[in-house]
Amino acid sequence: MTIIGIDPGTISTGFGIISYEKNQLVKITSGVIKPPLSKDLAPRLQAIYDGIFKLIKNFNPDEFSIETAFFDKNVQSAMKIGYARGVSLLAAAHNNLTIGEYSPREVKKAVVGIGAASKEQVQYMIKKLLDIPKGKMKFDESDALAVAICHAFKKNSANKSGGSWKKFIEENPDRIIG
Repeated sequence: MTIIGIDPGTISTGFGIISYEKNQLVKITSGVIKPPLSKDLAPRLQAIYDGIFKLIKNFNPDEFSIETAFFDKNVQSAMKIGYARGVSLLAAAHNNLTIGEYSPREVKKAVVGIGAASKEQVQYMIKKLLDIPKGKMKFDESDALAVAICHAFKKNSANKSGGSWKKFIEENPDRIIG
């Protein structure tokens, strides 16, 4: 199964595409979509949509996964992330992809084992799980790969144990990195 993961944002949208077969994770590609920094939001949203649409056409993923919006104190930021999520979901829908949506806490718990993990911890685990050599990787990129991995683990867990994370961990102790 090939999965595209998206970490939406109007300044930088992370993407990660992985393959997940027989409990093996393989990174296919990852990076960031950097829309033009104009005051107008529409051209940025168009660039995000076009970038994701092109990735889907080029890599033909089976499934699409995206991080849900995180709401803190800044309503404007939450709305902009919502817009980026909207055009990302639209690109997936236009390509008839199955969509999985995961909260930041759920993604962190799936990848690191702690829902309150830092971005550095998530990035460290992504590099370990995907056997990525040390080097620079943007947080948007590692977050998108984490979303894709969360989706893979969730699908695998649902197939094996009816969707229970506890059962998944019991059945896959090799996935726990101490």
